[in-house]
Amino acid sequence: MAYAVIRVRGQPDVSYDIEYTMGLLGVNRVNHCAIVPENASTKGMLQKVKDYTTYGEINAETLAQLIRVRGRLSGDRMITDEYLAANSEFKTVDDLAKAIIENDYRMKDVEAAKPVFRLHPPVKGYEGNKRSYKNGGALGYRGEAINDLIARML
Repeated sequence: MAYAVIRVRGQPDVSYDIEYTMGLLGVNRVNHCAIVPENASTKGMLQKVKDYTTYGEINAETLAQLIRVRGRLSGDRMITDEYLAANSEFKTVDDLAKAIIENDYRMKDVEAAKPVFRLHPPVKGYEGNKRSYKNGGALGYRGEAINDLIARML
């Protein structure tokens, strides 16, 4: 299982610890998305940045669509099936997405691929960027609902 982490809030006066943790996760700007594996260290980091990001379990179909639409290589080129077949052990984007979901592979392991996805703001906006998802806002853990948010941001 892998988590999709999206930065929702961007404030200039964020504490150093939280800003550093968001840098480690790879979400340095608002509407940036990173895919992180599920393990104890990333769960701790997600707990620390829960007031500035939203996260949840991404499924393989959404991840494949995310890589096709917003995945970039150095030089701002798109990630295609042909590029993956020539430069990695995967034949298609779907195979890469399944490997990332199963924590066998990471986006930064793909040659020249950028590990961060720059997304558009969501259609019809966020639910509110000052409350948790459980309380009607957009922050914190949202589980499988992250797939709906990503679909609105593509």
